[in-house]
Amino acid sequence: MAEIGVIGCGCRGVSGGNFFHPGGFSLKSCFLEQRTKRNRNFFRSVSMIPPFKRGRFINKLRSVAGNSRIFSMDAREKSRSFVLVSSRHKRVPVFVMMPIDTFGIDASGCPKIKRLKALTVSLKALKLAGVHGIAVEVWWGIVERFCPLEFKWSLYEELFRLISEAGLKLHVALCFHSNMHLFGGKGGVSLPLWIREIGVVNKDIYYRDKNGFSNNDYLTLGVDQLPLFGGRTAVQCYEDFMLSFSTNFEPYFGDVIEEISIGLGPSGELRYPAHPSGDGRWKFPGIGEFQCHDKYMMEDLMAVASQEGKPQWGGRDIPDTGCYNSFPSGVPFFEEGNDSFLSDYGRFFLEWYSGKLICHADAILAKAADVLRRRQEEEKSSVMLVAKIGGIYWWYKTSSHPAELTAGYYNTALRDGYDPVASVLSRHGAALHIPCLDMADTETPEKYLCSPEGLRRQIHDVSKKWTIHVTGRNTSERFDEMGLRQIRENCVQPNGDTLRSFTFCRMNEKIFRVENWNNFVPFIRQMSADM
Repeated sequence: MAEIGVIGCGCRGVSGGNFFHPGGFSLKSCFLEQRTKRNRNFFRSVSMIPPFKRGRFINKLRSVAGNSRIFSMDAREKSRSFVLVSSRHKRVPVFVMMPIDTFGIDASGCPKIKRLKALTVSLKALKLAGVHGIAVEVWWGIVERFCPLEFKWSLYEELFRLISEAGLKLHVALCFHSNMHLFGGKGGVSLPLWIREIGVVNKDIYYRDKNGFSNNDYLTLGVDQLPLFGGRTAVQCYEDFMLSFSTNFEPYFGDVIEEISIGLGPSGELRYPAHPSGDGRWKFPGIGEFQCHDKYMMEDLMAVASQEGKPQWGGRDIPDTGCYNSFPSGVPFFEEGNDSFLSDYGRFFLEWYSGKLICHADAILAKAADVLRRRQEEEKSSVMLVAKIGGIYWWYKTSSHPAELTAGYYNTALRDGYDPVASVLSRHGAALHIPCLDMADTETPEKYLCSPEGLRRQIHDVSKKWTIHVTGRNTSERFDEMGLRQIRENCVQPNGDTLRSFTFCRMNEKIFRVENWNNFVPFIRQMSADM
């Protein structure tokens, strides 16, 4: 996984090494800025059982983007297009993600592409193997590194040219997070330096846990609409980056760039950093901790609680939710009883916490759709917008799903927490990108009540309901025949449709070892055949 070995891509411990050829508008804060009763209507556009339908906040989430045309698929075409494309699309294009250490910093402090010649040879080998394209992470901390609104695209111009000349397509991941935690703080890509300077003075621009520890991998969504960054809000910063990208790389759209995923949180995923790795706070299978203790999130919580006529709910500490490495049993909030997730307060808090995350996705995807739509005038140049979610599969078989709750997915035995996520993606014409395609329940520790298969089924169900495409990736690095077969089987959905694409995480020297290459090449060719 990208952040914790089981949430995102599970290749963080893989050294890039050398390569060998083997013989998703301006969104007003849903809860704070307006201070009006209508803001309470945001929370409930989810599927739930009847006992929960009579709670507060029951109203349909209004679109912040309207019925806008997203790339080549407008609101009138989405349902029909999903059926037609999925019925024809029986091959699964495979993108291979670039190495985790593709970029380094030279002596002058400027980013550079590492091992350029070896990379060129590797791209040609992948093309010959039948790989469809390359997934490239486009880092905010590289492009807008030194000064606000000073975008330097030269590295990516060179990299995209190499990939295009190799005859490969592109999945571009716009990354507004840092991956320094994967390198123990001694490498990787940070947030822009000017953002970090602001963070030195104001640590509350980052997420905080209940003990005050901050996570500087991603800006807290509490600053989405606050002009703390040279007069710009965080969402405006993301929009300016996306606009600059689309202006510079418009000629690649459709012909080379086929998919663009929009970073929505840590590791690019729509979630809170509830399970941080690299600093010793969390290890699998801990339930994680809620990440809402920066001053901006807490001010918002107090405002919403006051609007609800329960100001004491905003000024109190969250009831006993355990710590990062707790198990659900013995933690009152994740069991039944007073102050549990089933109580009035528990539902209020979880609706607010998850609702802020949905609001965050709605704001950024609306901006992304609007920016990219300007470049999408003909069907032949369409690009698919993609949003990633985390694969929180441990403790999935419990009633409370605690690890999902701390990550921001209000998903329990009584409530479908992925339905509002899919609803927002559908509104903006975005595909849903899921992890864990290499995993089976039988390969997970039974005592931790894991179910990657159950999680995938649930996500497939909501994607079908909202007629959105599904793409995916592996969580752990797999070159063995059984693991690759598991991926191939999981790329076929229960209704017989195939995933729109698959991203293999990730390119490194291991993939080109003879014993691995001999499994990888047949896998690619099977994915490219009629499944």
